[in-house]
Amino acid sequence: MAAETMPAISDNGKTWTVKLRKGITFASDPAFKGARRELTALDVVYTFKRLMDPAQRSPYQFMMRNKLLGLDDLARSAKGGKFDYDARIPGIEALDRYTVQFRLIAPDYRFEFLLAHTATGIVAREVVEAYGIDVGRHPVGTGPYMLTRWIPGTRAALDSNPDYRGFVWDFAPGSDPRDKEIVKQMRGKRMPQIGHIELSIIEEDTTYWLTFLRGDLDVVNLLARFQATALIGDKLAPDLASKGISIYRAPPPAVSFTAFNFRDPVVGGFSPEKLALRRAIALAYKGDDLVHVVYHDNAERAQMPVPPGVTGYDPVHRTSNAYDPALANRLLDRFGYKRGADGFRTLPDGRPLELVRNSYTGGTARDEDLIWQKSMERIGLRIRMEVLTGAEAAKRSTTCTTMLFSWNWFADYPDGENFMQMLYGPNSNESNSGCYLSEAYDRLYRQAEALPDGPERNRLFIAMSRQADTDTAWVLGVYQRRIVALQPWVLGHKVHPFLYSVLPYVDVKPH
Repeated sequence: MAAETMPAISDNGKTWTVKLRKGITFASDPAFKGARRELTALDVVYTFKRLMDPAQRSPYQFMMRNKLLGLDDLARSAKGGKFDYDARIPGIEALDRYTVQFRLIAPDYRFEFLLAHTATGIVAREVVEAYGIDVGRHPVGTGPYMLTRWIPGTRAALDSNPDYRGFVWDFAPGSDPRDKEIVKQMRGKRMPQIGHIELSIIEEDTTYWLTFLRGDLDVVNLLARFQATALIGDKLAPDLASKGISIYRAPPPAVSFTAFNFRDPVVGGFSPEKLALRRAIALAYKGDDLVHVVYHDNAERAQMPVPPGVTGYDPVHRTSNAYDPALANRLLDRFGYKRGADGFRTLPDGRPLELVRNSYTGGTARDEDLIWQKSMERIGLRIRMEVLTGAEAAKRSTTCTTMLFSWNWFADYPDGENFMQMLYGPNSNESNSGCYLSEAYDRLYRQAEALPDGPERNRLFIAMSRQADTDTAWVLGVYQRRIVALQPWVLGHKVHPFLYSVLPYVDVKPH
């Protein structure tokens, strides 16, 4: 944590003042020309401005838009030219070396989440300017680890940062039965304990699981297709337990979905026949097979974009696009999607109709593909899968170029806004992966954005969910129930619902 204390909030919630800890230094890097480089308030100012630099095309610009006084104007002035990082704006200023002040356009009840977000992790201007477009391969921060090797798409290596300030592990147990054992393993240790970490990127799930069983991976998510053999009921299979392997459940606040591309000439738009086609696809999708067959009941069917464990989730709400292939067929018949001699439907003008959906490598993805294939065949629609790597899919998520785009969103912070913003029109080509643009939805979103937590705001989340259902912006997938598998030498491991990395908080025994 770079802040010395929680922010001081004044001016009816529109001014936030943050005091930084003194003596926090960036990891050594050639960009600093041999000098120790302290983190200062100017670094915070630079980092927040950089999120709105049009040249960066940050997928997190939605968090900063219409937020800080003068920042949107500064971003607009850079279009077609250079972003002026030295320009002073009232929305974010360094009051002194260790004090930064944010002035908001309007009170924001969730601004603290933005301050703690991974996207606002502080970067040094010298590093960005030294490495240019290649800066992503040279991350330099103030945290416990440094990237020392990276083979894109394959593996990365981290070494502990010798200049890191460190901390003593001293967390109190919560209600989780595992907590007492974790506290016993870790309390009093100076962190980080692990000096070198190898991260492997394995997209083929069989290889991933076998590598873990061989002892060459320390921690894995127990993938859905292996749960039937790895588990007996809720317990780990005896052959795995005998090796000292253990599991625990950590349901992530996340939702899977398939977004329709509203710019696509086949499925996009709001004409009656396009609305009918999207709704028919959603009604025909047999999502219960995803729960029972693919995830072996370690998931539940999503009913709204906001998942359990997040403000705004309503356990009673149900989507209006529940499985109903008979209704889907009637819709397609009514709006002119006729079946040909081969049983597959054409567009209303008689041209061939083929859906295209992205997929991934691995058996789990193939199982999901099969559900889509069978679901669409029930209503006479052809569908083709386009297999993408994780990196390709991440790029596509901001380009609105895939007709049906399947994706997962994990909570950045514990509020439903983080999920509903994926359907907000101005976030197209950022987090709105289908470029869905609905005046009715956007109006509801802006109303919710201006409210504190409470029943009125929760009702707006439901109204947004209904509007997205009416327009059939998404086909909802599942809320996953993640199961983590650990080797016996891993100590203190517990996935946090919102922090992506637990590495600074764990240890390993010699083995």
